[in-house]
Parts: sequence; structure tokens; C-alpha cells
Amino acid sequence: MKKLGFHLIALLSAITPAFAAGVDSRAMACTDLQALIAQRGFVFISQATFGDFVVSNPWYCQGQGVGTFLQTRTVATSDNPQCVVKYCVDRKSTGGAN
Repeated sequence: MKKLGFHLIALLSAITPAFAAGVDSRAMACTDLQALIAQRGFVFISQATFGDFVVSNPWYCQGQGVGTFLQTRTVATSDNPQCVVKYCVDRKSTGGAN
């Protein structure tokens, strides 16, 4: 248990405050946002009109993708008002598989 606590503290201290608060997609190019998502696996976009996590693959969804699927939506970036990103959708809340 002590090891888990140590690793958790180390992980949390490694996350910069800016990343922990999310990123403003409007301050980066679409390709840079997509590269950041691919590198980190998931990113919180803190825009008031978006305010959600985006992911690189279903592994980062709740339950590691079991019971969820990826759906695309768009978010504004500095060079593209409709940059495509992926987010997790719960199959139960949509009533079916995609």
C-alpha cells in the first residue's frame, strides 16, 4: 500500500499544473493537439464550449474500453475551427453499439 501511495504522489507531482487544468485547444494547431493526445493518451480540453476529455484509443475510456466506444467530435484550434478528436461514449447511455 505504501508503494502505491508513493507512485501516486510521484505521478501527480509529475503532472504540470497547466496540464492538470487542461489545455486550451484554441492556443494550438490541430496537428499539435492530435500529437499531444497521441503522446499522453488522453487530454482534458478546458474550453467552456467543450470541457471534456479526448482520448487516443478506447484503452483510456472507463473500464479500458469495455462497454464504451469512441466517437468523434470537433473542437476549435488556432488553425482549424473543426479539428477532429475522439472521446468515449458509454454504450448504455446511447442505447446501442457503434
